[in-house]
Amino acid sequence: MAFSLFRRRHYADPPSQETKETPGSLLKSLLIIAAAAWLLRSLIVAPFSIPSGSMLPTMMIGDYLFVSKWPYGYSSASFPFEFPPFKGRILGSLPKRGDIVVFEGPEGADVVKRVIGLPGDSIAVAGGQLILNGQPVTRRQADDFVMPLSPNSPCRVVPPAIAMTREAATGVQGCVYPAFRETLPDGPSYVVLDQTDQSVADNFGPVTVPQGGVFVMGDNRDDSLDSRYSVLAGGMGIVPVDRIVGRAERTFWSTDGSASWINPISWFSALRTDRLGYDYHP
Repeated sequence: MAFSLFRRRHYADPPSQETKETPGSLLKSLLIIAAAAWLLRSLIVAPFSIPSGSMLPTMMIGDYLFVSKWPYGYSSASFPFEFPPFKGRILGSLPKRGDIVVFEGPEGADVVKRVIGLPGDSIAVAGGQLILNGQPVTRRQADDFVMPLSPNSPCRVVPPAIAMTREAATGVQGCVYPAFRETLPDGPSYVVLDQTDQSVADNFGPVTVPQGGVFVMGDNRDDSLDSRYSVLAGGMGIVPVDRIVGRAERTFWSTDGSASWINPISWFSALRTDRLGYDYHP
C-alpha cells in the first residue's frame, strides 16, 4: 500500500490537434505575400534589365539592376500598372545632373537615360560637344572602349562609322568605340562614346528645359534616341518628372546572352562576373 502512495504517476500527453490549412487561410497568406511584394517594388526597389546599347559603356545589354524608388518621390509611374492612378508626385524632388534614371517613355515602356538638364537649363550640342547653359562641358579623350562581343552584344556602329574589332581584356574579340570623359559643372563625371562626327544629333539646340521636365541623353551619344529627338521622331523629347520611375543603383546580374533556359549550367557560364555590383552613380 505504501508503495502505491509514493509510486510515480505517469500522465499521458494530451492528444495533439493537427492544424489544417483551409482555403481561406491559404488565400490570406497569398494576399499578404502579394501586398508585401507590391510595397517593396512600389516604394523601395524594383528590378530592371538593359535591352539596348544606348547607355554604353556605362550599361551593357544583359545587365540586370536595382532601381531605387524613393530618391525622387512617387507618382503613378512608380507603381506597377500605375495603380493607384493619381496626378503629380508625393514627396517629389528633382534628380541631379548626371543621375541615371528609369522613366516611362512615350510608348509606355520603361527607358533608361542620364539626366543632363534640369528645369531652366539651356542645352545645346555643337559638333558632338555638349553645351550647358552656354558653356561647353569639359570633355577629354579617354581610352577606347572595347566591348567584348557576345550573342547579345554584337559590334553595332552608326554609319558612317566603321566597325573595328580587337582583343578585349577578357581575351575575346571586342568592338572598339572612341570614348571621352565628360564632367558636368557640379562634379559628376562619366564616359561617353562618340562614334562619328556626322550624327544627326551632333548639332542640336539650344533649347531651354521647361518646368516639370528634365533633359536626358544616352551615353552612347550617336546611338541613342533621347531628348535631342522629338517624340514624333521616335525620341524621348523632354521627359516629364512625373514619368520618372526611379534611380539606377547597382547591377545584380549580367549575362552575355549565351544562356539557355533548359540548361541551368549555361546560366552561370554566361554570367559576366566583372559586372556584378557595378555602381551606376557618376
